[in-house]
Amino acid sequence: MCTLVLSRPEKRNMLTAGLLVEISEKMREFSQDDTIRTVIIRGAGDEAFCSGYDISALTEDPEGGTRDMAHGSNPFSPFERAVESIINFPYPVIAMLNGYAFGGGCDLALSCDLRIGADHISMGMTPARIGMVYTPEGLNRFIRTIGLSRTKEMFFTGRTYEARRAREMGLIDYLVPGAELEAFTYGLAEEIAGNAPLSLKGIKRILNLILQQDQTTPEARQESREILNLVLKSRDLGEGRTAFLEKRRPVFEGR
Repeated sequence: MCTLVLSRPEKRNMLTAGLLVEISEKMREFSQDDTIRTVIIRGAGDEAFCSGYDISALTEDPEGGTRDMAHGSNPFSPFERAVESIINFPYPVIAMLNGYAFGGGCDLALSCDLRIGADHISMGMTPARIGMVYTPEGLNRFIRTIGLSRTKEMFFTGRTYEARRAREMGLIDYLVPGAELEAFTYGLAEEIAGNAPLSLKGIKRILNLILQQDQTTPEARQESREILNLVLKSRDLGEGRTAFLEKRRPVFEGR
């Protein structure tokens, strides 16, 4: 059993490309050690599991379009690689939600096999509030976890969901008092790690193979990239990012 800590407490454990690369590398390192049969991911401190992706990294110049997904400069790539390293880790991975999880932090938690949350946390997905869209891979993770209807509600509204509602929606598997979170999480991890290694690896691999059968077509993925490219070049994304940093309500123009 091993613990991976998202450690940027001064930034509420916000994700950056560098931190995401570290997550990928660490998960690959763990995967080479067959004695690590459960990984727990948590945030540093008590305030946040992860406050999301650093939105300043999503685009450098909305007007000039310096980020072009069609030509390989995809700002989501480090995130998807980190998520894949969690999904493809041979043994179960548990998200210990010791604080709130928003945006990419919420999605990162969903990439784990199980999620355990303290009863004071909150979760949400806010791309529509900053003028952004979300990747088909990410949306698919939410659909598989909470269903299509709740995914639509979550992404269309950009709401913040308190712990109990998040549990009802299926975003969290277990909800426990904050003082009991660590003991409960590590107890569950030990229970899982005590089972047959080949069984754990085989079950997780087969589940992943089943889920991979429901992938979008190459044409759909290309259209999704074009949509993301358009939004990354939009004025609205620049306005949404600025408004977020200035803590004000954005004024979107639809272009």
